[in-house]
Order: sequence, then C-alpha cells, then structure tokens
Amino acid sequence: MLSIGFVGAGNMAEAIVAGLIGRSSVETSTVACTDIVEARMDHMARVYGVRKVKDAHELASLCEVVVLAVKPGQVRDAVAGMKGAHADRLVVSIAAGVPLKALEAMLKPGSRIVRVMPNACCLVGQGASVMCATGACSEEDRAAVRRIFESVGMCIELDERHLDAVTALSGSGPAFCFVFLEALADGAVRSGLPRDLAYMLAGATLKGAAEMALRLQKHPGQLKDMVTSPGGTTIEGIAALEAGAFRSSVMEAVRAAWLKAREISEGW
Repeated sequence: MLSIGFVGAGNMAEAIVAGLIGRSSVETSTVACTDIVEARMDHMARVYGVRKVKDAHELASLCEVVVLAVKPGQVRDAVAGMKGAHADRLVVSIAAGVPLKALEAMLKPGSRIVRVMPNACCLVGQGASVMCATGACSEEDRAAVRRIFESVGMCIELDERHLDAVTALSGSGPAFCFVFLEALADGAVRSGLPRDLAYMLAGATLKGAAEMALRLQKHPGQLKDMVTSPGGTTIEGIAALEAGAFRSSVMEAVRAAWLKAREISEGW
C-alpha cells in the first residue's frame, strides 16, 4: 500500500485510518495527518500511531496519496497549502459537492485526482462510497483508492454525473434512516415498550432488513410480501404508512437533497 496523508483529521479521516489499520491494510508508519486543530492530530497520533505533520505542504511532500478530508469551503486553502508539493501525487477528495473540474483547476490540468463520496456509516465499517476519477488516473490509481475505501465498507466507481444523486441517497440517507429509526422506536414507546429497548429493537430491525435486501437480492416489494400476511398486523401498518404518504415523502426527501447537491456542485 502507498503512503497516505490526510489533510484534515476529523471523523471521516479517523474512520478511514481506523479501517485501514484495523484491517492491517497499511503500516502506521506510512500514514500521516495534519489539521488546524492540534488536539485532533494529537488524538490520531496517540490512538493510531500515525505521524502528525505541521502542514499540507509537508504532508504532500511525504505521502504518495493525499486525501483532502476537509469541508468544501476549506478545499481551496488546503490545496493552496500544498503549494508545489503535490505535482506527482494522487489526490483524493472527499469534500462533498466539489467536482473534478474544480479540483483540477485548483491543482493543474492533467492532475491525478479521484473524487469520492463516502458516508457516515464508514464510522462503523459499513460505508457506501462512490468514486470517480480524472482521465490522468491509471487503473493502479483507481485500485489504490478502492482499497482505501473498501477498508471501511463498499466502494464502487461511477461516472461523475451520478455523484449528486449518490450524495442525496447514500450521503444523506443515513440521516433519513435515523429519522425512521426514531419514529419506529417512538411508535413502540407509544405502545408501552421501554425506550431503551425500543431503540435497540428498532436498530436491530433496520440492520437485519438491510442485510436481507443485500444478501437475498430480491426486489424490495418481494421482501415486503414475505413479511406481510393477509389480514395481519403488518398490512395494517403498511396501510397507515400509505395513508401518510410515506413513500412519497421519502422520495421527495431524496429529491430535495439531490437538488441541493446539484446546486452546490454547480456553484463551483
């Protein structure tokens, strides 16, 4: 594995580092990080044994792969901080909404850049990441990035035109799932279950349902029918969801997130 440096040592950077080290994909000596918050670098060094460096320029000088793990509004400063040290580096950006063309303009034409949209589930090793790359990237570059993000879940490559929809689905989706989880638990509390037990059962139910969908590879409607007996409790609950426009609300939530993601991307 190539040496990897993280510009930004926040939660997502930590999740990726934890995954890489936890799976023994890298040696701690080949990982470095820098952050404007000294305490974050100290934490990463103490917990994971990675090297902390003073700034983006030093990091880009040391590492073959540079991961821009900063907020979208901090990308320009992060790239500027690298100065001329990034010339032959593979640059990976996980900044939401920042397109490849904008990143290439900040670096230089012909740069090896991979844009990745990970999601919060990387924090527990169950991430769903989607990547796209500039034409200058080799298959070896793409494979290296896939390995990085497969250390914290799944990673697939798509054309960049799909990234706004991916942002709306897998990027924003965990929050939508948490709202549903909370609502499930509230319904159980309303029916008399203790709240801690309701949260535990609701979480296990969502986890199990997602695993069924991924493993069985059946249409969601078929899976729903497997649980829904004629005249039973489940069909009554589904009827209540339909009366409350549940499907339409979820579809509109994803569309609203997509429109916002597209607006952000077009702003570059």
